[in-house]
Amino acid sequence: MEWAAGPLFSFVFWGKVNIIMKKTNQTGKITELTARLAAPVIAERGCTLWDVEYVKEAGTWYLRVLLDKESGVDILDCEAVSRVLSDLLDEADPIEESYTLEVGSAGAERVLKRPSDFKKFLNSPVLVKLYRARDGQKEFPGVLLEYDENADTVKIGLDGDRTEEFDLKETALIRLRVEF
Repeated sequence: MEWAAGPLFSFVFWGKVNIIMKKTNQTGKITELTARLAAPVIAERGCTLWDVEYVKEAGTWYLRVLLDKESGVDILDCEAVSRVLSDLLDEADPIEESYTLEVGSAGAERVLKRPSDFKKFLNSPVLVKLYRARDGQKEFPGVLLEYDENADTVKIGLDGDRTEEFDLKETALIRLRVEF
């Protein structure tokens, strides 16, 4: 059984914003600008920025800002960041289309993306999901044993003494896995 794969808390700003700015709707530019605007607001709450995503799901654009905090992100952190960040984004106007701003916790089963993520969570339980099946299998639960930044690969310890190495280009997702 899987659960808690998403944010533990999320504060959603339901106001959709229509923006009229020159063509800056490239996802990378939007997420970078959002990260720059959000960083000081997030730091004021004693949190760190885990990730920013700008994705279209079921016809709606979502700008997601995921937080992390040593003692755990709570709903008050999400609400405070969301309120201030919403105003900053209204002023900056980086997005042409309507979108929903979501501010939430990175969650216990957060996605690992950056080299620093892989290094921080070495020897942690993870789930690797592949784009294409390997030996009839697309999901590999195990322990993150190694990360090679030069080769852009990870090595996972599987059940028993088996290990499996994955090129990050073949992985759809690598996330932490909570074991009960």
